[in-house]
Amino acid sequence: MTSSSEHHEPEPLTLSMPRIVPREELEAAREDVREDPNPAKVDRQAIRALEKRLLGSERTLRRREVAAGAGVSLLSARKLWRALGFPNLGDEDVAFTQADLEALTTIIDLVRQERLTEEAAISLTRSIGQMTDRMVVWQVEALVEEMVHQLGITDAEARKRLVTELPDLIEPLEKVLLYSWRRQLNAGVARLTVRAEAGLGAAAEHDDDAMPLLRAVGFADLVSYTSLSRQLNEKTLAQLVQRFENRAAEIISVGGGRLVKTIGDEVLYLASTPQAGAEISLALAKAMAEDDLLPSARVGLVWGGIVSRLGDIYGPTVNLASRLTSLAEPGTVLVDSTTAATLAGDERFVLMPQKVRTIRGFGEIHPVTVAHGRGTGLIVD
Repeated sequence: MTSSSEHHEPEPLTLSMPRIVPREELEAAREDVREDPNPAKVDRQAIRALEKRLLGSERTLRRREVAAGAGVSLLSARKLWRALGFPNLGDEDVAFTQADLEALTTIIDLVRQERLTEEAAISLTRSIGQMTDRMVVWQVEALVEEMVHQLGITDAEARKRLVTELPDLIEPLEKVLLYSWRRQLNAGVARLTVRAEAGLGAAAEHDDDAMPLLRAVGFADLVSYTSLSRQLNEKTLAQLVQRFENRAAEIISVGGGRLVKTIGDEVLYLASTPQAGAEISLALAKAMAEDDLLPSARVGLVWGGIVSRLGDIYGPTVNLASRLTSLAEPGTVLVDSTTAATLAGDERFVLMPQKVRTIRGFGEIHPVTVAHGRGTGLIVD
């Protein structure tokens, strides 16, 4: 990070936590909202009350003041704000609070103490900005949809009402967010540091520094989604996709895997062993086939090396899993011969070789259909 002064080390900052607006003050603002007949004034009052609650105080600082308070150049501060997804602001915009100064100082101190490089600090900051941005959009849309459904009001009315209803949810959602982050971080560390016996054995044979992580990579996509999207209205299509995503996320979680991302009618997921990946894949295919409201799903699974970056995964293993998905029959799971070899001898799976296929970039491959063998399979209660 670039210091704001070449000859002066900034004084240590003593910062207090942002002020939490008392519930009484918030309720008073709500009363004003309910009693005021002017809709435009209602919106302004409610938004001001909500902003003060979320930011902890009034906006009193300009960007240069925040950068100087943190002891860095404006350029360094802007790098971090961009990573968080904040818009560009002018020098005269009074847009920041003491909480902004505290957050910037926290990140900068990690670099000063050499606990992080500047590049790592920006990358971690970007992860927070991108994930929380998506999360907030998701939460707002879910709350609006709930009000429209439960109260029988329009979308526009629900969005106005959200401004006054949201304050009661801030603290509970904040607590669950921190709780979930800690649990997910623990699970992530466990995935990285504790390898199953199957993974260790494959790792010895794999020995590929370019693709250091061995994982079962799976894709599942809905059959005939394109034609369905032309037949269904937007609301019905959105409900179908949401049902698919929710069901898939639940199965992947129960199976001990990780949902990497959803792409419309498709989900990408990981598992630590080929066996866990196969169990998840079979459960996904079965669940979609048995759901009266969803079309069947095609599933492709490959065990191999990947590169994990910025919350996503890359490499030939991912590409091959995607190609196999497009070749699979509706309601079935297709793997390559290497993955099938890791599953051979396990009574939980039945392996059925298919005809040789040529895939661009991979040449000839020997796909194998996986079906349920002995046992109950993955149970999602």
